[in-house]
Amino acid sequence: MIIGILKEEGSENRVSLLPESVATLTKMMVTVYVEHEAGLKAFASDADYEAAGAKIALKGEVMAQSEMLIKINPPSDAELAQMKAKTVFLAVLNPFFNKELIQRLASDDITSFSLDVIPRTSRAQSMDILSSMATVSGYKAVLTAANSLPKFFPMFMTAAGTITPAKVLILGAGVAGLQAIATSRKLGAVVEVFDVRAAVKEEVVGLGGKFVEVEGAVDDKSAGGYAVEQTDDFKKKQAAAVHDHALKSDVVICTAQIPGKKAPLLLKKETVEAMKPGSVIIDLAASTGGNCEMTRNDETFVYHGIKIIGNSSFPVDMPTDASKMFGKNVINFLKLMINTKGEFKLNWEDDIVKGTCVTHNKEIVHERIKAVINQ
Repeated sequence: MIIGILKEEGSENRVSLLPESVATLTKMMVTVYVEHEAGLKAFASDADYEAAGAKIALKGEVMAQSEMLIKINPPSDAELAQMKAKTVFLAVLNPFFNKELIQRLASDDITSFSLDVIPRTSRAQSMDILSSMATVSGYKAVLTAANSLPKFFPMFMTAAGTITPAKVLILGAGVAGLQAIATSRKLGAVVEVFDVRAAVKEEVVGLGGKFVEVEGAVDDKSAGGYAVEQTDDFKKKQAAAVHDHALKSDVVICTAQIPGKKAPLLLKKETVEAMKPGSVIIDLAASTGGNCEMTRNDETFVYHGIKIIGNSSFPVDMPTDASKMFGKNVINFLKLMINTKGEFKLNWEDDIVKGTCVTHNKEIVHERIKAVINQ
């Protein structure tokens, strides 16, 4: 098997596989091509990759030589044009929102795997790139909030009197939310948390947060640990509760998302306008519409004295460890399809392989994605 690692474009600083992950592949008898300077922004040099057993080449040669290509982000139009039929392509394709891309991959006879739809099962935890990147996002969101807030996070006893701790409100207790709780508490903040899933209450409390309950939430155990769409009645109750708690908070960190759908609106315009001047909102759901009504994706601005930061790509700011975590997830996934002799075989009996594959043999083979695209 010949695998090619492509360089990310634009402001992306991560790389899909660091040299340490390449070394694992070479031990599995896989030949690895790495695009020139692919790891430079993640502080991995071409020499580091060569020492791990990779061959360094320009993009054209990498794509021509490789049977499988790996990236973090979806392919550019130029990369799609150079991709050979029957190529296997792994990336975070965001397939529910990239209809034209998925259709193009199918028509071009590319076997594609979207790493953001890996099934949320216990066996797949070691391959779950969403959880890995959410860990980075939750951590960086709190640090960003602490740097943006015009007051301390912890309580201080000083000669000038007592400084009260910051109050942090976290919307959503998934991986990013839980990491945000842990980091906020380490910095000394008082933390309150909203989530529609009652099952996360124990984790929230265990990390030192206060779980704010709203009666009437729909909790679907078949949703793989994700939140699900709620009733209108519950949304009204939740909006009132979020409004009341947001007014008392110095920081609101928004993390709630529903796979394949627009992020739920939890923080309305009138709430933002009533918050304390100097408060900070960090919206990690910005790329899918945001939990805050005023969020602008990839923008930071001040509205009525409130700093609003719409950022769904915090892992870009921590490229070394983010790339390390991403790469380990990818390696664990590849081991389902590549044996120790370096031979590639698609095992359609494996629920993780089947559940991650989006296109194959000129067809969209993922049923949920096909249903959304054909709507």
